Amino acid sequence: MSRRITKKRKEAISKIDPNLYYSLSDASKLVKEITNSNFDSTIDIAVRLGVDPKKSNEMIRGVVSLPHGTGKKLRVLALVTPEKENEAKEAGADYIGLDEYLQKIKDGWTDVDVIITMPSIMGKLGPLGRVLGPRGLMPNPKTGTVTMDIKKAIIDIKAGKIDFKVDKSGIIHAAIAKSSFTAEKIYDNAHELVREIVKLKPSSTKGAYIKSVYMSSTMSPSVPVEVNF
Repeated sequence: MSRRITKKRKEAISKIDPNLYYSLSDASKLVKEITNSNFDSTIDIAVRLGVDPKKSNEMIRGVVSLPHGTGKKLRVLALVTPEKENEAKEAGADYIGLDEYLQKIKDGWTDVDVIITMPSIMGKLGPLGRVLGPRGLMPNPKTGTVTMDIKKAIIDIKAGKIDFKVDKSGIIHAAIAKSSFTAEKIYDNAHELVREIVKLKPSSTKGAYIKSVYMSSTMSPSVPVEVNF
């Protein structure tokens, strides 16, 4: 059964030239133009890489601080010992504690966006990997979410620091902005992410590293972006 295309989607598709790859700047403008939802849509970017994620040295993962943040209010859980609770509170953590939240997570509660914790607590989180792992919530030293500097970690996350990772298909998906952002801010955030991905290019990669880039909003068609990074 064919899916009916709405008038708004037809109009959005008509604005994308199927024979053209847009500069990152033009794509940032176009994705705003073709977004006509009645809510503040999330702007996403999908970067297909020429890597084999099964190889440990080609499992691309990193963090980046988006210049203008993501536009999303992130709910942060700080799993900390009592002496760190005030630090977490001052930094703006939404939930602060330890044993009571470990039990809640064990019972299935995952109503947060980021979990920040201390190295000494990671042993307690290990058994909760089946709950946290699939949701991308397991803290990791590589992404700065396992640290003794709880205050800085929370402030960075609230300011727009995101982590990204290539999936099994060799694609990095990331939410980089909101449709209410100016085209310039969307461009700045997208450019910063792609620049960070380029920095992580493994020496073992053969052929094209970045194969394709697409930008879209929550309900818009995808805009193809030039690969000239």
